[in-house]
Amino acid sequence: MEIKQEKETLKRGEFLRSLGLSTSALMAFYCMGTLTACSSGDDDPTPTGGNNNGGTGNNSAGLTGNATGGNINFTLDLTSSNYSKLKTEGQFAIVGDVIVALASGNRYVALSKACTHQGTTVEYRLAQNDFYCTNHGSAFNTDGTVKQSPAPSPLRVYKSELSQNGNSLRIFE
Repeated sequence: MEIKQEKETLKRGEFLRSLGLSTSALMAFYCMGTLTACSSGDDDPTPTGGNNNGGTGNNSAGLTGNATGGNINFTLDLTSSNYSKLKTEGQFAIVGDVIVALASGNRYVALSKACTHQGTTVEYRLAQNDFYCTNHGSAFNTDGTVKQSPAPSPLRVYKSELSQNGNSLRIFE
């Protein structure tokens, strides 16, 4: 009688989460480059509730246009698996240099993703209806204004326009 033993593998993000590391700790390891040497790079940790997609053109499924640098103008396909969670209140996605969230009251908000204190990527918090920097605790209102320091200045605000059928979202300056 032959017994087959299946090898169970965990992706690096799953392994680190199983150790009880927070999203902030995972992102710190990732940003320091310590996670890239141990595996193939197909499971980079992302903030809970978010989507870490971005680019300039069609290099990310569901994204067309310019999401980085100057002249931000892009459209998200909300039927794409990368962005469909943006149809749920409280969810957010990092798209290039922008954070897009379906904020409280089911309204879309798009702001620059980098905290004005030290450039850490902010996250949307539904319960507080704000954007929060996990690095030093800065918080921003949905209009980009500083709610809690040490951030010295507001986040840049982008316009959002939902298509009539609700399946695409345009973000622009």
